[in-house]
Amino acid sequence: MNIPDDLKYTKEHEWVRIEGKIATIGITDYAQEQLGDIVYAELPKEGEEIAKEVTFGALESVKAVSDCYVPLTGKIIEVNSGLSDNPEMVNDDCYGEGWLIRIEFTDKSDLDTFLDHEQYKAFVKEESA
Repeated sequence: MNIPDDLKYTKEHEWVRIEGKIATIGITDYAQEQLGDIVYAELPKEGEEIAKEVTFGALESVKAVSDCYVPLTGKIIEVNSGLSDNPEMVNDDCYGEGWLIRIEFTDKSDLDTFLDHEQYKAFVKEESA
């Protein structure tokens, strides 16, 4: 299982890359493995204001449909439009080309709730036990 040490994580199995006031969000390697082959990505519209912990979309796989939760309050500034034609990019490169959305976040205190890579690794190990 790949858990990069330069990202932050949520207990909903999303990863977050912070660059200034912009957060790129996707699902973790663990999450995409659990889902199996992703066949459809339902993502929000750019420009939408969104609140922390609200569902922003869903990923459909051959096994299940899984909701995606936004880990930060802010405005959606970019959606990975490549996933509409190639949702399998989430399986192939979840930390790169398979990202889901980018948000300009408004509440810096939201950053305090994330797990670092060691905490996330321990969380997944506990959850899998």
